Amino acid sequence: MADIIQLLPDHVANQIAAGEVVQRPASAVKELMENALDAGADVVRVMIKDAGKTLIQVIDNGSGMSDTDARMSFERHATSKIRKTEDLFQIVTKGFRGEALASIAAVAQVELRTRLKGESLGTRLLIEGSKVQSQETEACAEGTNFMVKNLFFNVPARRYFLKSDAIEFRHIIDEFQRVALTHPDTEFQLVHNGSEVFSLPRTTLRQRIVHVFGARYNEKLVPVDEYTDIVSVSGFVGKPDTSRKTRGDQFFFINNRFIRNTYLHHAVASAFEGLVPTGHHPLYLLYFTIDPEQIDVNIHPTKTEVKFQDERAVYAILHAAVKRALGRHNIAPTLDFEQEMAIQVSPVRHGTEVRPPEVQVNKDFNPFGLPAEERQDAVKSWFEQRENGRSGGWQEMYQIQQELDRRPVLDPAGQVRPSWPEIHEDSSFMQFDRRYILVPSSAGLVLMDQQRAHERVLYEQYRKQVERGEGCSQQLLFPESVVLSPPEYAMLREHQQELAALGFDLHFDFASGVEITGIPPEVPASDCAKLIQSMATALAEDTARAGDELRERMAWSLACGSSIKYGQLLTIPEMKELAIRLSACNEPWFASGGRPVLITLPFGYIDRQFS
Repeated sequence: MADIIQLLPDHVANQIAAGEVVQRPASAVKELMENALDAGADVVRVMIKDAGKTLIQVIDNGSGMSDTDARMSFERHATSKIRKTEDLFQIVTKGFRGEALASIAAVAQVELRTRLKGESLGTRLLIEGSKVQSQETEACAEGTNFMVKNLFFNVPARRYFLKSDAIEFRHIIDEFQRVALTHPDTEFQLVHNGSEVFSLPRTTLRQRIVHVFGARYNEKLVPVDEYTDIVSVSGFVGKPDTSRKTRGDQFFFINNRFIRNTYLHHAVASAFEGLVPTGHHPLYLLYFTIDPEQIDVNIHPTKTEVKFQDERAVYAILHAAVKRALGRHNIAPTLDFEQEMAIQVSPVRHGTEVRPPEVQVNKDFNPFGLPAEERQDAVKSWFEQRENGRSGGWQEMYQIQQELDRRPVLDPAGQVRPSWPEIHEDSSFMQFDRRYILVPSSAGLVLMDQQRAHERVLYEQYRKQVERGEGCSQQLLFPESVVLSPPEYAMLREHQQELAALGFDLHFDFASGVEITGIPPEVPASDCAKLIQSMATALAEDTARAGDELRERMAWSLACGSSIKYGQLLTIPEMKELAIRLSACNEPWFASGGRPVLITLPFGYIDRQFS
């Protein structure tokens, strides 16, 4: 049999390696920014076009490279950080594998300009699909200028599986933030399609966090500082009111390297136990300083996972540090370790009479004083009453619940729909607890949740507007302004067309600020700024949705924000109008998350309550 094993060509091997290192445009941004910092740069500028699919350009003022180093940097396993095996356990730089540039050059067209400090001329290098096209001497600025064009141009399948520009750019923002948050003493800039998204000056860590996430976080940060022989923990956690349902602004950094670690996340979450609602996640930016020999950063191609030598000790220190920080700022009660852990019994004052507990009994009841037949009936009756009191008449309740649950439910295909309760025109409407609308129907008594009903009505209205690409807008007499964080601003601008279809007239005329000049007719003018803020936050946090799913999320978000709220008094005409509009909906039975909008109490159930 002929030999069949052979060595892969270099360009094929590089493309395989690129699949691990360069998963999307954001991966290239991360590697190039980290290389710039390793080169000693204190000014890093990132220029992006079409979410990195067309162009990724990273310019720095670092040390630059010589002619030979510029060429060697694109070879696989070429690195200036590692000389021997022992160096793997003393890594303090961000890049060290020697695969990043080779992987990027394997799947893109790369143009490099670089000049060493003190030299009069630099080098210009062109590489396409791992092949050097040209290398020549050229006058250029000190430092390095990388231009990565047409990413995945020679791997169409990889390019096909990239997400929308909005999602890919959100990933770029994530990587940009992670690098910028570890180097507050470095100036960063991010520009997308000619628009500046971030302009971060050199500053303190707290101010860098505020510049990245927005001024509203300035008063919400609680400092964390804990120094031990094993690990030092510093940074900030957010106050409980900054918690969110989605995991967004949560960062761990080990020796200035961003990592993910569910075990350490549990340590922080448990420190917030009882302070944030169930299902919410706290904000935190925590920085660990640890001896490089105590960790292994070489267990994942993207270097986002770290293995600790003593993970349990790090967990305990982190949990205690966060708990102490919250207690120090009167956010969580501190523990008094001096107090003996025993049952606390209030002392009895001198002279106070101690009375035994009283038990209520029927002293006249004596079944044994009755004739045998009556005695048996009395005991049986007593047990029946006792059991009925405990069970609450479970047999009857089970039948009632079965009757209540007979309401048809839509199947996933939406083919079977429940019948709408017939409400007569002369039916009397009544509001109960400023929360529910009660109205008699042909099937029984209908209880309608006023907020959920209005949410469903508005959702279907907004969904149609977004699908058609046109919606009504009422102009504000006095425009409102709202300042957003750069990611929120970028994502809101990315979806300006969908927002216009919902009825919002927005102007993006100043950095991270949005001017609201028109709103949907259903939205109160006093709520428009708050509503835009919440929608921008939702868009910035939820990057996994696209297309119809994203438009549905936006419609639900606007419907929930502008609907009638609990506690709002409604007139009878308003209640009737809401019922009519709800009956015209395609799926009037459920609000967001499958929550019921109305229920019907059947006549049979009501009759049994009076039997």
